[in-house]
Amino acid sequence: MWRMSHIALPPEVEELLRVALVAELTVLNATGRPISYPLIPLWDGSRVLFTSAVLFSRKLEHIKANPKVSVSLSDPLAMGGNADRAVIQGNAVVLDSEDPHTSFDRLLPMWREKEPVIDMFVKKRFGIPLFFERHTIEVEPTKVLLWRGGDTSRSPEVSIPRVAVGA
Repeated sequence: MWRMSHIALPPEVEELLRVALVAELTVLNATGRPISYPLIPLWDGSRVLFTSAVLFSRKLEHIKANPKVSVSLSDPLAMGGNADRAVIQGNAVVLDSEDPHTSFDRLLPMWREKEPVIDMFVKKRFGIPLFFERHTIEVEPTKVLLWRGGDTSRSPEVSIPRVAVGA
């Protein structure tokens, strides 16, 4: 499923995705109730990517049942003090046809950039195998809401992501 096109987001949102150590991925359960999960967001220039342990992962089941999700970038501490806030709405896919032991390896460079301690865990991957049975969640942005300076009392700037020219 890994696509090579570049989806242009507002530069401020791409920066939030670059620095954010935590985002809130919100999915809908079977009754339509939103459930949020704090996860490390990774931006590949086209999709927001997350990894999730396979074992007992309700979020994966919810995404398969309803791919409409949102990604909230709202914690200034998790975003290195950046005051901007954003919500990315999109469609998610669980990449579960790949080997859950190795498929996330291609995410390691992006993961390492945010959280270098991951290398310590990777070295111990055979000692904590359940942590490393992971699937990738890929979110294709369809709508972006941006609050510059974090002032959520004002209406957000709304944009619809488009494939960048030359992609």
